[in-house]
Amino acid sequence: MIPAIIKTSLTSLRRDRGALALSFVLPIVFFTIFAVIFGGRRDTTPRITVLIVDEDHSTASQRLIRGLENEASLHILLRPAPKNGIQQSEYTAVTAEAAVRSGNAPVALVIPRGFGQSPISFGADRDRVSIQLLKDSSDMVASQMIAGLLQKVAMTAMPDVMAEQGTQMIERYSGGLTAEQRKRMDDVLDVLRRQQASTSGSTDARNSSNPFDGGIIAVKARDVVGENKNNPMVSFYAAAIGVMFLLFTSSGAAGALLDEAESGTLDRVLSSRVTMTSLLAGKVCYNMVLAFVQLVVMFLWGWAVFKLDLWSHIPGFVIMGVSTAFAVAAFGMLLASACKTRAQLGALSTLVILIMSSIGGSMFPRFLMPKAMQKAGLLTINAWAIDGFTKVFWRDEPVTHLWPQVAVLVATAATLFVIARRLSRRWEYA
Repeated sequence: MIPAIIKTSLTSLRRDRGALALSFVLPIVFFTIFAVIFGGRRDTTPRITVLIVDEDHSTASQRLIRGLENEASLHILLRPAPKNGIQQSEYTAVTAEAAVRSGNAPVALVIPRGFGQSPISFGADRDRVSIQLLKDSSDMVASQMIAGLLQKVAMTAMPDVMAEQGTQMIERYSGGLTAEQRKRMDDVLDVLRRQQASTSGSTDARNSSNPFDGGIIAVKARDVVGENKNNPMVSFYAAAIGVMFLLFTSSGAAGALLDEAESGTLDRVLSSRVTMTSLLAGKVCYNMVLAFVQLVVMFLWGWAVFKLDLWSHIPGFVIMGVSTAFAVAAFGMLLASACKTRAQLGALSTLVILIMSSIGGSMFPRFLMPKAMQKAGLLTINAWAIDGFTKVFWRDEPVTHLWPQVAVLVATAATLFVIARRLSRRWEYA
């Protein structure tokens, strides 16, 4: 009887398209998504956008900037992108910090005045001028990488300066060099300068892999985003995980429409004065309230247990919470209207929601994904909701800055509701 049982089970699986998709389609889709995120990087390092402010305008600062521009893993910006074809002015310390705060770049470097007088020094020199590294602490990799690359570039882009500073240190602490020793050192420095001028911008210089010895360039890092947060990543994960489970909750609650259709209750309701539009609108409102309450409970838990700063962000939380709840409620109603049974709804919702969550940032931060995946994530409710909550809780932006996320979520909800209303016409003419 065992072969007969296996044959019957296979036949049942083949007829159940939802179970078939969960068994074979979902694993392949998940594998593909995470292979693109991680496997697509191969041996290369993702390019990091770095804003540079040159307050010194010396030869040393210009050479340091050129050396950083030659790094394949960095995308150096000295000024914002042109607007309406008009070139923007170069970044200042104030505008660069504002750009990091708004999320345009994870790191900004400010080369202060006086850097060219002593760009490289060895040991704890009190006269050292420190480069300011302004960072967004949510990206813990970028700042560490930039700090290391600065030391590397100091040796590959300014070898003559490093040798000259070394000579000055020798002369300072050894009692002085003779005239002949000084002449020989100057000759060597001239050779280094000529070699540097001839190889500047070449492929060999760009791909140099000389190890760096930290400290020859003084770097002073400062958090400009998240510096006063008790537990900085809690707000991100509260929004990311919260949106994913809101989608599951809304799709499950919307399934009541299928139960009513199967039991005949829907026919009796529609035979009264209640129209299908009113019925769907009422169910969307209920699912919206349910989703918002679920979001409130999750953030209250984050406040009580993980010290999430909730009360100072109430206006932004309410605006983003209502917008997100509206979008997920309409999404759940669309899935219910597209399915014929509860079992079909369960399979379809699991497949779609997990895919949306994986590329939308609920499972893995979007800023660590490749550019193509980041753009693909913008097709999901998750990405827009997470971006909005990040503006509120992480970047402390005013509620007026939430209009792009709110507009997209509300427009998405309205569009999904219209589609769900059209799909639900089959119950009116059944």
